[in-house]
Amino acid sequence: MSGKMSYDNILKNHPVSVSSTVSRSIFTSKFSCHAKRTAVKYNKSSRVTFCPSLMMIQTRQLSLNASSYDNLQIAGVPDDVAEKIHNHAARPQTSVSLQTLMKTGRGEYLHRTYEDHQHDPSDNSKVATDKILMQVAGFLRHELPIRLARRILDLDRVPHMRDMNSVKQVKDLYVTSFLELLSVQKKIDNMKQEEEFAAILESIYERHASVLVQMARGAFELRAAIRNGTIDHGSVSRNDGKGIVEFDALEDTHAFLDRFYISRIGIRVLIGQYLSLRQHPVENYIGLICSKTSPYEIVKRAIDDAAFMCTRKYGDAPEVIITGRLDLTFPYVPTHLHYIMLELLKNSMRATVDYHGIDADYPPIKVVIADGKENEDVVIKISDEGGGIPRSTMKKIWSYLFTTADPAIQEGMVAFNENVDHSIDSPLAGLGYGLPISRSYARYFGGDLSLMSMEGYGTDAFVYLTRLGNTREPLPL
Repeated sequence: MSGKMSYDNILKNHPVSVSSTVSRSIFTSKFSCHAKRTAVKYNKSSRVTFCPSLMMIQTRQLSLNASSYDNLQIAGVPDDVAEKIHNHAARPQTSVSLQTLMKTGRGEYLHRTYEDHQHDPSDNSKVATDKILMQVAGFLRHELPIRLARRILDLDRVPHMRDMNSVKQVKDLYVTSFLELLSVQKKIDNMKQEEEFAAILESIYERHASVLVQMARGAFELRAAIRNGTIDHGSVSRNDGKGIVEFDALEDTHAFLDRFYISRIGIRVLIGQYLSLRQHPVENYIGLICSKTSPYEIVKRAIDDAAFMCTRKYGDAPEVIITGRLDLTFPYVPTHLHYIMLELLKNSMRATVDYHGIDADYPPIKVVIADGKENEDVVIKISDEGGGIPRSTMKKIWSYLFTTADPAIQEGMVAFNENVDHSIDSPLAGLGYGLPISRSYARYFGGDLSLMSMEGYGTDAFVYLTRLGNTREPLPL
């Protein structure tokens, strides 16, 4: 199927009626501004057109008809299920923006599902109505099977990693969730159906929490296979006569992991936003999104967490100085920003202590928060004097297959199957996932993360976050 799928059409195709409100409580962890906890590469072959009236992307995907696939079989999956997966993967995805999520949560799009509904701009109610919940549920019932199906095919086809046991387990998990979603009727017409659908999504959300560690285990298994020379090397280059695969020869694997994680962030944001809308309202929040996110408050929280981790390992931690727009607030998902800042700060602290030595007089790490009325981005810079990064290593730091951690630490990390996306219980250096996933979080809503390093001195990290929230998800094929 080629062409485009609009959010408007999806909403119109899910007529619903109203009964009672149902609330559930699964999000309990809050930041200083009551952030709720949730887990979260641009594909140049997608062409997008922006529709101002919808604040929504209409994605023209390349033709993905099932007939275009060379092989319709999926390893370990019955043929009838494989056919359903291919059929859903051939459908276009619908990308959303931060503004779209907020407006939907406020009920500003209800008239597209309910023709007789009139939005009242003066209505400041923080409670998601039955209509809002059923509208969002209808969209997710349509969208999530498509996204899961595409990732199942990707998991089945990626060279080398598809043969890792942990990756096979993740694929099985995605197939199970895909089938659970298909078990729900397409049109959610009443609150009883919405409640049942929410229970399924809550279960999926919790089960998929361990996927990050499972995929990290798969990357660890791949690195071990490379070191042992046991990997199938028919299509990869070697850098010596001992059967070692060159780092650059795994470019397909790097690209796959980028696609997988940006898609995973999107799936968890959509589910997390919906489940969060079903909770009692929190001031300044619409679902997971805080309309007054304070970078200063989040940086302070990340400093405390990073200092705790650094002190636990080294007995001390460098000072961090924050300057710039300390009063700035803007709409964002606080948990995403906290993840990014914690990763960068703990890297800077570790580099500073390692470079200057334990019990030294550490130079402070400096954080600058920059913003102006005319700026398109909020920019946060973290500067350290931790010795910098060799230029030959700069490309590798963005790879999920590269880490400076000791193999024993890596093995301990992948053996720790914790059902959370991130934890201060982890060591300062571990799976090698921190930087690339942080960049994916930044890019998810149109921002970015970049590093500039001076070997022998230190590193500057720049986090770019869009101020307006009107950038749509960079959905991978």
